[in-house]
Amino acid sequence: MKIVVTGTRGIPNIQGGVETHCEELFPRIARLGCDITVVRRSCYVTPGNILPEYNGVKLKTIYAPHLKSFEAVTHTFLSVIWARKAKADVVHIHAIGPAIMSPLARLLGLKVVFTHHGPDYRRAKWGPYARVVLRLGERAGSVLAHEVIVISTVIRDLINKKYKRGNANLIYNGVPFPVMVDKTGFIESLGLKSRSYIFTLGRLVEEKGFDLLIRAFSRLKNTGVKLVISGDADHETSYSRKLKSLARENGVILTGFLKGEKLQELFSHARLFVLPSFHEGLPISLLEAMSYRL
Repeated sequence: MKIVVTGTRGIPNIQGGVETHCEELFPRIARLGCDITVVRRSCYVTPGNILPEYNGVKLKTIYAPHLKSFEAVTHTFLSVIWARKAKADVVHIHAIGPAIMSPLARLLGLKVVFTHHGPDYRRAKWGPYARVVLRLGERAGSVLAHEVIVISTVIRDLINKKYKRGNANLIYNGVPFPVMVDKTGFIESLGLKSRSYIFTLGRLVEEKGFDLLIRAFSRLKNTGVKLVISGDADHETSYSRKLKSLARENGVILTGFLKGEKLQELFSHARLFVLPSFHEGLPISLLEAMSYRL
């Protein structure tokens, strides 16, 4: 079976929960014998991840403008057209914004699988126009996809109530077994000691609540505990700039986007993990923290 995956920014080593989900899931499906291509957005492909394939998954890069409101929809449109030309059997669309292209995929004769990762129209970063598009995408994917996957019971109940989609497949997010890292070279380079810091990670966007976390942290006095935030903004905004300034003012360590051993080391030696987010589906960062027994 030939499957084309779109809706994600891409894999590997690209920031985001959907991206981590896809990076872990599709190599496993490929090992079952499926021919899988993940279509990546050109604006996230860097010299460090120009690859023809990743762990048995083919990678195809297609143009996407690095513009918050147009990036996902434009890329998914082009990806669906390419999937038809590539004679795919199935197009697997991730997230409700990209799912607005479900009607096009069906018109082109493709089988459509849609994974609903959460009602993104509730995210603070989106304006009224974008929220309308996201709601339309949710409806299109929930009603028109041949198969719908949801990652939580909350999302399952939501689309059943709104769209009478009672046969959605509930498949929870998962994470690999944790890799415990004994060495402390990276955290020491940040001025940290084992069990001496509070840790969180995610994109630097408003709904993640990092500004609230920093303000709460600033009220801790003489504890010797530091706050570390791993992640960055996909699109620089006034919020992300203010957040970085607030972090500097309060001695918060911003590591930028991390993957692999450095992230494993931060998880392994953290004293506490905090998720201050106002909006999540089933957050992989929280599952990762739980796997490290934080």
